Amino acid sequence: VEGAEEFKQGIVIPGDGGPWERLCNKMATGSGKTTVMSMIITWQVLNALTYPKRNKDFARAIFIVAPGLTVKERLQVLMPSEGSYYDEFNLCPSEAMRQKLNQAEVRIENWHTLMPAAEPKRSVVKKGAESDEAFTRRVLGKLAAHKDIVVINDEAHHAYRKPAELKISKKAAAEQGIDLDEATRWIEGLDRLHKTRRIQRCFDLSATPFAPTGKASTDTALFDWIVSDFGLNDAIEAGLVKTPRVVVRDDAMPDSATLRSKLYHIYRDPSVSEDLNRAKAEPHEPLPKLVQDAYTLLGADWRETRRQWAEAGHHSPPVMLTVCNRTETAARIEHYFNQGDVHWQELSSPVQTLRVDSRVLEKAEVGETATADKGYEERLQGIVDAARIPETRKDRLKALKKEELLREIVDNVGKRGGAGQDLQKVISVAMLSEGWDAKNVTHIMGLRAFTSQLLCEQVIGRGLRRVTYDTDENGLFRPEYVNVFGVPLSIYEPAEGGEAPPPPKPSTQIDVIPERAEFELRWPNVLRIETVVKPVLTVDWNAVDMLTLDPATTAISAELAPALGGATDMSKVRNIDLASLPEGFRLQRLTFVAARRAFSTLKGSFTGNEEYLLLQLIRLVETFLASGKVDIPSLFHTDPIRRRVLIALNIDNVVQHLMRFVTSQNTTELTPVFDEENPIGSTGQMRPWYTTKPNFPTIKSHISHVVGDSAWEGYAANVFETRDEVVSFAKNDHLGFQIHYLWQGSRRRYVPDFIVRLRNGVMLALEIKGVDSPQNKAKRDALAEWVSAVNAAGGFRTWAWDVAFEAAQVHDIVSKHAAGTTKDAKHEAFA
Repeated sequence: VEGAEEFKQGIVIPGDGGPWERLCNKMATGSGKTTVMSMIITWQVLNALTYPKRNKDFARAIFIVAPGLTVKERLQVLMPSEGSYYDEFNLCPSEAMRQKLNQAEVRIENWHTLMPAAEPKRSVVKKGAESDEAFTRRVLGKLAAHKDIVVINDEAHHAYRKPAELKISKKAAAEQGIDLDEATRWIEGLDRLHKTRRIQRCFDLSATPFAPTGKASTDTALFDWIVSDFGLNDAIEAGLVKTPRVVVRDDAMPDSATLRSKLYHIYRDPSVSEDLNRAKAEPHEPLPKLVQDAYTLLGADWRETRRQWAEAGHHSPPVMLTVCNRTETAARIEHYFNQGDVHWQELSSPVQTLRVDSRVLEKAEVGETATADKGYEERLQGIVDAARIPETRKDRLKALKKEELLREIVDNVGKRGGAGQDLQKVISVAMLSEGWDAKNVTHIMGLRAFTSQLLCEQVIGRGLRRVTYDTDENGLFRPEYVNVFGVPLSIYEPAEGGEAPPPPKPSTQIDVIPERAEFELRWPNVLRIETVVKPVLTVDWNAVDMLTLDPATTAISAELAPALGGATDMSKVRNIDLASLPEGFRLQRLTFVAARRAFSTLKGSFTGNEEYLLLQLIRLVETFLASGKVDIPSLFHTDPIRRRVLIALNIDNVVQHLMRFVTSQNTTELTPVFDEENPIGSTGQMRPWYTTKPNFPTIKSHISHVVGDSAWEGYAANVFETRDEVVSFAKNDHLGFQIHYLWQGSRRRYVPDFIVRLRNGVMLALEIKGVDSPQNKAKRDALAEWVSAVNAAGGFRTWAWDVAFEAAQVHDIVSKHAAGTTKDAKHEAFA
């Protein structure tokens, strides 16, 4: 998009035959499509606001189309408000850019909004078809005020422009998960928007950007406009998603045709497909033996995983997902679990088993009402009753219609505080709605025909989202697995053997506690430290001669009398005494007048900044007048007011005398250059984040927890909590307090470990180091330079820095910097 035209020579990205440009990112489920969307929005909006003339490349009006209400709700994290992905992933490099991003106009709609508005059947006046402009205003809302918009299609394989030569039935397309009517309506709606507004560019994101071809030799074809292909194998190898483990062999007779384990593709076995494909099968009818055996094997592994998760303190159990062929089969599986026919009784828990009625869920996705089913609604209510959530939340859920309640349960599987947090088993005929982001699916059972790898990827994709992103000692993601029976995924590479990874750790939210505002820490955001050479005026005060002001030569009062006929009338004398007018002879004014006279004398020969010259002269005059070098012989005139009057009347003498002893020399100063957009950092600006690292709650901190990257840091935090000299502290994690330094010719960023505010007003930047190195010394030199420059600039309290090479040194460091008082701590801007 941003590349110069000469770099695009020979690069041709085919379109879909429509009038607006489409670019597609193929991304595996769970690899971060929503995160990429947030990055696209950040890139588009910030550039559009920074370069408003480049309206062909960037726009701040973003229209996002989702395939259903579930995905639409998931995408609310793309709205530029609190709790968004922009904050969670720190997409903006500065707070100023983050505030600018709030000017984005983002609208998220279900694709059904693109359907033509239906005319009311009882309307007396026939208004006719909805015009393109009316359609645009209805669909875009506030975005209709913009001439250019950017469109983002989530799950873009639903938005397919059907070629005229395509010969494929709706049923065949549906088997591949594509609704041709939906695809047509989606594209037609966007075409209508382009007629009245310009779709500057459309970004498509999908894990499976295939379209049906109608050919016998292949089931699917990739979109021609894919510019990035990050498929399932890539995501697995990168560790961004779980690794699927499929059955490679067992100790029973293999399938005679493929010589594979029958558990690899269970539905392929005739005894299973014939039994499960029967219409009107009753729920109480037993499942085929191969299916029951599969559940016993898979259940044994699920049971062990459940035990490990419980010991690790997880709030939700692992989930076993079943995807089957018919509603009758789903009912039989539900009966198998709920009536205790399953071998493992831990799986026999009706209030922890959800059978997803696909008809009800489809209606829920478009906000419609399904036919009544009293028994099904009661089972949903039972799940809510048994959930370990507050009663007030249960009451709110029970008031929902069954369609809304089902979607609420499905959307919150494994989520703390949600209606589905305690579910263990989910049984579905369809593949569940796209955007289903349950992270605790650890086992999948496939009991349907799989005619393409597309279907296999879509089913397994429901269990690929990782629980955590913990790293090992090499900085690589620890592996997580989803164990799969019955889904013949052939693109996978066998996972290495060995011990199973430990269960993922529960995460903790790290946040600012508003009630602890008195513990807030603030610091200047310094972009760089500049070394400035300045000419400095100096005076050797020991060499300055005494200046004598003789009152006898300076009148400070006078008497006036009327003169009549050459004689004066002394009975009517009027006295003018400057000493009686003290407000006219304030010391500050005298100082400034003297400095201004000296400035007029020197400014032609001074090589530095004139404002800096004047400030220096004021300081020198103040020092001279207070130095005792001005002698007034008369005791009567040493009264402070008369003294100031004498100085004012002899100001030229004062200036000439002082200038005889003034010399100029160059000095080097460190001057901080502050971030103009975000000059002041604060603990209060930290965005909430999550961690699975060891942590503990704080008392003397604005931040809720200290996350210890080492035992020494935990020890230091404990010292700060217990020492009376410490007012508040914060672990410098996600705060944005950083020092820039040079190392081996490149500019680096250094993040000190702690910020501590001491009772004497000192702000201490503390580093915890076990082993020293040349690079660490370069960091400390930069920190020392930063502290010197900030203290010289003033207004930010008095800063200090230190480093502890042993844990016990933390006590000594606190004592050292807490000794004494900071003379102007009470008058600082940050006090």
